[in-house]
Amino acid sequence: MKILFDHGTPAPLRHHLPEHSVDRSAERGWELLENGELIHRAEQDGYRVIVTTDQNMRHQQNLAGRRLGIVVLMATAWPRIRHRIEAIRAAVAEVHPGHIREVSIPGRVPDG
Repeated sequence: MKILFDHGTPAPLRHHLPEHSVDRSAERGWELLENGELIHRAEQDGYRVIVTTDQNMRHQQNLAGRRLGIVVLMATAWPRIRHRIEAIRAAVAEVHPGHIREVSIPGRVPDG
């Protein structure tokens, strides 16, 4: 599946989604696009999921009729996000076009 990371999504996460084709918005020259235009361009280029840390996207975008889903990570820090890899992988696999899945990220990083 073709996945797009927005500018706030930690790049190391891509290594934990090896079965997918993952691009970063910066690699496409899209890092300055507003959310609506980013979603439009991603759909045009065949992306099926956008992974973002923008928690306001749910309130800013009407996703009805869209051909992609959005996974929102509820934190931006890689040390915290890396402990939720399995939940993120599940959200990517389960999100439906036109829907948003949020992945909670605990505030405290587990030891180890």
